Amino acid sequence: MYNLKRKQILPITLEEAWEFFTSPKNLSKITPSDMGFDIQYISGGDTTYPGQIIAYKIKVLPGIRMNWVTEITQVKDLQYFIDEQRFGPYKLWHHQHHFRGIKEGVEMIDEVNYVIPLGVLGKLAHWLFVGRQVNAIFDYRYKVLASFFNTKNNLSTY
Repeated sequence: MYNLKRKQILPITLEEAWEFFTSPKNLSKITPSDMGFDIQYISGGDTTYPGQIIAYKIKVLPGIRMNWVTEITQVKDLQYFIDEQRFGPYKLWHHQHHFRGIKEGVEMIDEVNYVIPLGVLGKLAHWLFVGRQVNAIFDYRYKVLASFFNTKNNLSTY
C-alpha cells in the first residue's frame, strides 16, 4: 500500500472551504488537464453526501482512457469527507479530506492510501510512473488552490 499526505493552509473560512471542496463539479478545476478528467455522472446533486456516486473518465496513459467510479463513504460536516474507488485504475483508493479552522484560515489535509493491481508489475508501474503521477496530481492541486485562493505557495508534504 502506498500513502500520500498533503497539508495546505488556505486564507478562507471553514465554510468557504467546505462549500468549494464538497462540490463534485469543482474536481475538474483542481485536476491537471492532461488527465483528460471528464465527469460523466454525479448522483443526488451537487453537494457531497454519504453514498454519493461520482463517475468520470480519465486518461491513465497516452491514448488509454478508463472509467473511474468513486463513492463518498463518510461525511462529517465542516470536518472531513472520504471517497473510495468502487472501480477504476487502482486495486484500492481511499482518499480522506480533512478541514480545520485555524487563525490563518483553514488547514486542509489530503491523505490518500492506494494499492496498484497486478502484483510485481503494479510495483514496477508505481516505481516507473504511477507514483510520480499521483504526486503530480496533488502538486498541481496545491498550486491551483494556492493561486485560486491567493496563498503563498509553500508545498507541505509529510
